[in-house]
Amino acid sequence: MLIEVKNVRKEYGNEELITKILHGLTFNIAKGEFLSIMGPSGSGKSTLMHILGLLDKPTSGKYIFEGKDVSQLTDDELAILRNKKIGFVFQSFHLLPKTTVLENVILPLTYSSKKIDHKKRAQEVLESVDLGHRLNYYSNQISGGEKQRVAIARALVNDPDVIFADEPTGNLDSKSGEQVIEILQNLNDQGKTIILVTHETYTAEHADRIISLKDGLIVKDYSVNQKRLAKQRNGIK
Repeated sequence: MLIEVKNVRKEYGNEELITKILHGLTFNIAKGEFLSIMGPSGSGKSTLMHILGLLDKPTSGKYIFEGKDVSQLTDDELAILRNKKIGFVFQSFHLLPKTTVLENVILPLTYSSKKIDHKKRAQEVLESVDLGHRLNYYSNQISGGEKQRVAIARALVNDPDVIFADEPTGNLDSKSGEQVIEILQNLNDQGKTIILVTHETYTAEHADRIISLKDGLIVKDYSVNQKRLAKQRNGIK
């Protein structure tokens, strides 16, 4: 099992005021799954993604990643694990300003111990998301859809096992959003584990499984029938 979440709770605050975000979540994620975590604003989905992505730790409960209890790892060990195993794609892109597309994608490699040609690897990944013609463009010279594809390339450059996509279509028009989802589906077909966080049902249903959150609790955890959805989208009964 890739990920095991056991009675995970998350609270913020101090003795005077405690805000409870997650209320004892338990579930597993297998390697190679395409999972959507869905819920309205304030449901706890982003907090859960930060915990799963090793950006935060639970207040209580256990989070086991590839057989390792995350609570037993130091901050340096967590940083190394993130760099090697996890890629992130965010709604706001988080590209560096006044920096070229190629330089943005190279950045994670500067923290990697892999002995590879950084520029060549970054070019290969950018070409895989159809951005080979934008290598020397600055991040403020490309469209929103292209920015998100740069963010995906940056997430892929270290060849991670897991990709977390937090509202990746939220700032995009419908066509660009569909292109991003198609890239994520293709990556899943190649064996990558995809964890997609969204508040949109249509976007969530591109995954094979949906965990639905409300007020910090899991209200549904179910598989998606992709063949049925494809027929519905094409107007076939």
